[in-house]
Amino acid sequence: MASLNLPQGVSVLERGWLSSNNIVIAGADHCALIDSGYCTHSEQTLLLVDAALQGRPLDLMLNTHLHSDHVGGNAALQARYPALQTLIPPGHAQYVAAWDTEKLSYQATGQNCPQFSFDATLQPGTELRLGDLLWQVHAAPGHDAHSVILFEPVSRTLVSADALWERGFGVVFPELDGDDAFHEVAQTLDVIEALQPLLVIPGHGAPFTDVDAALARARQRLAGFVADPARHLQHAAKVLLKFKLLELQSVSLRDLLAWAEATTYVAKLVARQYAGHTLAEAVDVLVQDLVRAGAARLGGTQLHNA
Repeated sequence: MASLNLPQGVSVLERGWLSSNNIVIAGADHCALIDSGYCTHSEQTLLLVDAALQGRPLDLMLNTHLHSDHVGGNAALQARYPALQTLIPPGHAQYVAAWDTEKLSYQATGQNCPQFSFDATLQPGTELRLGDLLWQVHAAPGHDAHSVILFEPVSRTLVSADALWERGFGVVFPELDGDDAFHEVAQTLDVIEALQPLLVIPGHGAPFTDVDAALARARQRLAGFVADPARHLQHAAKVLLKFKLLELQSVSLRDLLAWAEATTYVAKLVARQYAGHTLAEAVDVLVQDLVRAGAARLGGTQLHNA
């Protein structure tokens, strides 16, 4: 990552699509971490963060938003570092305090997240010191209504979470609840463009510098979803199934159907996107789509990640 001219003290632990990237920021007085990955990768997260800290303690942890792939390692890190201070966006703080897994989307998405606590909230429009640098906190609704992004204006480095990837952005989850949120995605892309970042550290994928091209691709993708919302719903359904397959690596079709039956978002998507079909029929269509795309492999009645 050194060739990308990361700000002093910043290390990017690039993960995959099950766990979000982890950003370690070390300074003279403290060390901070942005996002902690998925719970099944917690042991690996601890090893990676320990190695990046080189014997120093982790003092501060921030979450850009509360989806399970960004906060799943929180509990493990809090146990490892008892003095760790945790900051989260304010929108769902009350649900973390009450540990409402439905409101926090973990039950609705059929995903897992060990319970964690927090000490304060990340307020958009404020600045905070991470390492030796001051970072701006900006609201970034769209993918998640309460997501934030972080911008360091001297190096013009942006931690974009799932608001902008090199090739797109995350599923627009408020749309799955029937809320109109595509315009919020567009507004957040405008905010990012106005910041004029030179380097973007996304929630998934490698950091990148061709920000104009990434914004153009994201806007083109968004325009396609706005023109055909059903396309977004189908994409979201496949993402949910693929995420579960990434977690399990292999699952029987019977167990996959049982998971879908217990997953609120899948039921909603099927009702809207596959009206007149049973859940089993809809899941079969989605499985075949994943297989055709090379994202899964079917062996008899067992579905394997690919």
